[in-house]
Amino acid sequence: MAARTIGGHAFSEVLLPGTPAFVAERYATLAERARSRDFGLLTQDVVILDTETTGLSSQENELIEIAAARLSAGGISERFDTFVHPTGLIPPEIMELTGITNADVAHAPSAREAVAMLADFVGGCPVVAHNASFDRAFVEAVPGGAEVSELWIDSLALSRIALPRLSSHKLAFMAEVFGCAAVSHRAVDDVDALAGVWPILLTALGDLPDGLTRALADMHPEVAWSYRPIFSFLAQEAVAEAPFSLIEARARVLEADPTPQHVDVDELPALNVPTRDEIEAAFAPGGLVAAMYPEYEPRPEQVAMALEVRDALATGTHRVVEAGTGVGKSVAYLVPLALTAKRNNVTVGVATKSNNLADQLMFHELPRLARELPDGLAYTALKGYDHYPCLRKLERLRRSTAEIKTNRDPADTLTAIAVIYAYVAQSPEGDLDALGIRWRSVDRASLTTGSRECARRLCPFFPDKCLVHGARRRAAHADVVVTNHSLLFRNVQADGKILPPIRIWAVDEAHGIEAEARRQWAVTVSAEEVRALFERLGNDKTGSLGRLLSEVASSDAATLFMGLLAKANASVQRASVVVADVFDRARDLARAAREHGFDSTNVWVSPEVRATSEWTELALAGRVAIDALDQADKNLKAAVETLGGERPEWVVDLADIERRLGEALAGLKLIIDGEDERYVYSVQVNQRLRAGGEALSAERIDIGSVFAERWYPEMRSLIFASATLSVSDDFAHFNHAIGLDELPPGSSRALHLDSSYDFDRNMAVVVTGDLPDPRNRDAYLRALERLLVDVHRAMGGSVLTLFTNRRDMEELYERVEPTLAREGLSLACQTRQSSARRLRERFITEKDSSLFALKAFWEGFDASGETLRCVVIPKLPFSRPTDPLSCERDRREKGAWGRYVLPEAVLELKQAAGRLIRSSSDTGVLVLADSRLVSKGYGKKFLGSLPTGAYQRLEASQVGRYLELWRKSHE
Repeated sequence: MAARTIGGHAFSEVLLPGTPAFVAERYATLAERARSRDFGLLTQDVVILDTETTGLSSQENELIEIAAARLSAGGISERFDTFVHPTGLIPPEIMELTGITNADVAHAPSAREAVAMLADFVGGCPVVAHNASFDRAFVEAVPGGAEVSELWIDSLALSRIALPRLSSHKLAFMAEVFGCAAVSHRAVDDVDALAGVWPILLTALGDLPDGLTRALADMHPEVAWSYRPIFSFLAQEAVAEAPFSLIEARARVLEADPTPQHVDVDELPALNVPTRDEIEAAFAPGGLVAAMYPEYEPRPEQVAMALEVRDALATGTHRVVEAGTGVGKSVAYLVPLALTAKRNNVTVGVATKSNNLADQLMFHELPRLARELPDGLAYTALKGYDHYPCLRKLERLRRSTAEIKTNRDPADTLTAIAVIYAYVAQSPEGDLDALGIRWRSVDRASLTTGSRECARRLCPFFPDKCLVHGARRRAAHADVVVTNHSLLFRNVQADGKILPPIRIWAVDEAHGIEAEARRQWAVTVSAEEVRALFERLGNDKTGSLGRLLSEVASSDAATLFMGLLAKANASVQRASVVVADVFDRARDLARAAREHGFDSTNVWVSPEVRATSEWTELALAGRVAIDALDQADKNLKAAVETLGGERPEWVVDLADIERRLGEALAGLKLIIDGEDERYVYSVQVNQRLRAGGEALSAERIDIGSVFAERWYPEMRSLIFASATLSVSDDFAHFNHAIGLDELPPGSSRALHLDSSYDFDRNMAVVVTGDLPDPRNRDAYLRALERLLVDVHRAMGGSVLTLFTNRRDMEELYERVEPTLAREGLSLACQTRQSSARRLRERFITEKDSSLFALKAFWEGFDASGETLRCVVIPKLPFSRPTDPLSCERDRREKGAWGRYVLPEAVLELKQAAGRLIRSSSDTGVLVLADSRLVSKGYGKKFLGSLPTGAYQRLEASQVGRYLELWRKSHE
């Protein structure tokens, strides 16, 4: 198999890293075995179909070619191919892609005529198409199209079940891998390719573990599922088929993964680190990085960062690196980290904030690095619980007779189940994100579990066969582990029990880690979560308690068990009533505080608040609830221990609820007592809900001290990297926020590396010095309305306006959008109902569109080129004066505003400004519409932290004219 090459690479390279050898061997022989297999009706009177269109939308675009082929046992027996005459011209990019010209379709049948001919050809037979929903939507958009076939089979979705370890399921890729006809973006050629791939997919489905095809064919027979006939046929073909066992399938996969665990850095007498000369050579022309990227050009800033990372590893110290856009910081830390991991047989980690960066590392940087290193590189990703399938839930959902929970087609859930079964039967590890599941139609909660919901030792897959818990152990076999900030800090809170003992980390996007750690370590008791727990518990007829009472009735110890459950039920019912009173009192407190936000109220529980009558009522209700919860928790725990001793599977759900109820009890006691000085306490109420939107919270104030006490002593070297860490070239705020200033002198070093982009040339900054103070809201909004209209008119679109609060944004949108619409300018707004992902996609694809947006767009949003030419920031992003953390700091510390609130706002503004220039060729204008930048002394800190030192101070009425001149000079 090693000698087999595809496109110059070994066959094994077309598979996902870590594919077991027995799976790879099967894949390697698929094409040969498919030639000798007879699939009966699955390859007879089946029609392969493909279309070419003028675009991607079946509502806005049209068919221009339809090709189809009827299969027989020996291959293609009959063909159909026709151009289609559209009502409009074919776009130039489509002509270039497909080679189909307007002359080709000039005398072709109309769509209605072509589809009628297609219906005659198909004759109601099953239709197979790659991404069938696309072709079907175009065909059925034509009158008479619904008559072509009632059964459409999506070979793309089926390929994810048949070949889950293939690195791509694109038709062109599979056709090349298995030696089929090539894809050319012409329908007739793509039909030939799919006709060749089809029997290979069927052969691969036949390779699924014993009994799995029968299990899939038989699940939820009430659901119309296009793949059921396929699995039924293959199940009948199987010889001496045994019942399917997921436990056995997982065991086989894991036995085929004998990679030894890496050593702990602390166990090494010394760390073998690359020399500085070796690092410089890796980044020199003709070196390692140049081999990874043929277009690579050495950048002094990138080499400097790589050397700093290397020095940190050599000395066992930490680094804080502010690297401007374009430095290439991910490769700068990956190369020294990976070389060190390989030389010492240790695991190193990379923690990111965004999924975009994690995917970039996992699917671009790390594969390239692995390809160029002599002995390769083992890497894996670790994510939160809800990114992995819960095998216990998967089995339960497949066997269940209950109706599938979905907002759309339940068949999509059956496809998801099949994809997951096939994947976990061939994969030692992996998550759900790359499996192509249609989550808009599939209830994710039915297939995943939360950390609190996990059954752990009561689950038959725990620990190694489970993808969540097994991932930690398997990560200890990898050279590089990629995870997110939230999981990293949950691991700190859990004393290192979640992640393997990784003591060298690159923490990218590090500007957000203090806030993320505070979120992860917060103690919150919410009405919604507590209500959900009591609903899951139920009573003597419903929920977990009701099911258990029914199940134990026939047990030999029925009297004992039913007595325990009756006692637990009585205490649970009382607790549910008294806990609800706590949240009623919380709403009364928020009403009295009169600190209403637009959406919610967040009340700082200060000493003064604790002295009010409203808090006294809340605390009294809280203590009653604490006693009731304590009694319910004891009774539930007794039931779990006694019943679990007899039948562990009985109490899986009850044990989870009891554990979470115990956490709510501890949290409520912490907040009501309010004696732990490490926390700031608050009460939140969602004002848009009449009830159910209340929560009580306790947040750690000093995150840096926790890092210094609990994290840093366990680490050898930490690399904190981001484009925004300093305030006016000073790292003191960041170092204090994360506790580096509590370490001995010499333990860390901070440095700034300039961007390789020419911001002085490419980025203009405008400050409006005459807008009213934002505290004078009416006058400020009137002036801002005029400014925003001028900005959008002058730029002709491609404007991103970033707001700090929803109320201002929505009010200004109602004022500005109609004016712009009358002039043909498109403006969208991030409303409560809108999808941030769809807004991002629309903004990027529609070059002249503009957007009003909130926090989700202040960082991590990339829209390079002409898509984004202007960023407007109406108001400096200071936290609210009533923010509980800020208020608590003010109470404890003189000058807290300048030490915390101001630098955090500066860093947030830097992040927002960074949305504008995302490549070396980008140009744009940053409009800062807050006059405090020039009227207040602290404005210099904001302006001094921008990537360009030059700015224009203009009156608001002059901004439109300035932008018109700028636009003319840059077009």
